[in-house]
Amino acid sequence: MNNKRIIHNVLIFVPIVLVGIGMIMIWSASCICAAQKFGDSAYFLKKQALFAVFGIVSMFFVMNKSYRYLGNKKIAYLLWLISLVLLAAVLIPGIGTRVGGASRWLRLGPVSFQPSEFAKLAVIILLSYSLAKKEQKIKAFSIGLLPHLVLVLPIVGLVFLQPDFGMATIFIILLFALLFVAGVPKLYLASMVIIAAAGAVPLILYKGAYRVQRLLAFLDPWGNYQGTGYHIVQSFLAFGSGGLWGKGLVQGTQKLFYLPEPHTDFILAVIGEEFGFVGVMVIIILFAAILYCGLQVALNASDLFGTYLALGIIFLIGVQAIINMGVVMGLMPTKGTTLPFISYGGTSLVINLVCVGILVGISDQSDCRVRK
Repeated sequence: MNNKRIIHNVLIFVPIVLVGIGMIMIWSASCICAAQKFGDSAYFLKKQALFAVFGIVSMFFVMNKSYRYLGNKKIAYLLWLISLVLLAAVLIPGIGTRVGGASRWLRLGPVSFQPSEFAKLAVIILLSYSLAKKEQKIKAFSIGLLPHLVLVLPIVGLVFLQPDFGMATIFIILLFALLFVAGVPKLYLASMVIIAAAGAVPLILYKGAYRVQRLLAFLDPWGNYQGTGYHIVQSFLAFGSGGLWGKGLVQGTQKLFYLPEPHTDFILAVIGEEFGFVGVMVIIILFAAILYCGLQVALNASDLFGTYLALGIIFLIGVQAIINMGVVMGLMPTKGTTLPFISYGGTSLVINLVCVGILVGISDQSDCRVRK
């Protein structure tokens, strides 16, 4: 019971701490840019604060509700259908909002909403419901693999058309991970990987020069530091100048119109410059605590649906965090993936906090017996 209480407290406290760190770093990273563009140095901070309050309230609301209602067939498929409609609406001129050559947002009055963030949770819920229901027949191709491909691939296709290759990759990883833990035969999964790899070739050739340049920038960022390697080189400079302890809050210089997207995709680089290696390690440890506790929740869930739901959520948070950190540190090619709880982005923040609320709910409603 004591262990259950510890997990409960960690899963509530740590994400809120990360949100708090994010608020501080968003202000530090964006204050000068916001003052120049909007005449208000706290412009991005204020917007993120509103989403943070809404997200935390939603987290506490969800954690006190039974997670099992999400395993209802009508709800699971309804959330999936809503996701499809919203993702399709994003691509319709005049409805979707286009920013930087990508149509990823729907505008609801003064607020922008990113449907792909909602779709991630909807896909996890539907896969968890379906895999739990098909437990006894999961090894059959027509039951264990094919229906789930049919459910997820339309989502992946719509996300890719935005275009958002990074987000589409996250959906594929979620699908593969949940199918793997559900016990789908490895031969089917290996075949899926081969087909996905073959399918990636025409996607790479699509806008091929741009994607090849990104790959070359990843392999040798200094070779084209004024072009496609610019992002990662500026990130390296931020980490390098931060040293062990960092320069101190607001003292970083790379965010001063050198480091692109300092309050979103590359916010970890700002943390590295202002709080050094120690600051980055604190962030990594906090994420590790969430993932460890999330795994314990999955192992102790009272039913298979709860296990898959918890695993899907920790896969989602973990994959996003690893990709973002990998990109910022030059370990992966550049992708537009934000750092959960910390990067600026209202929809992402709210969905991640709701996911944590579901995790806490699964933990609180478990019987504390590890599933075999």
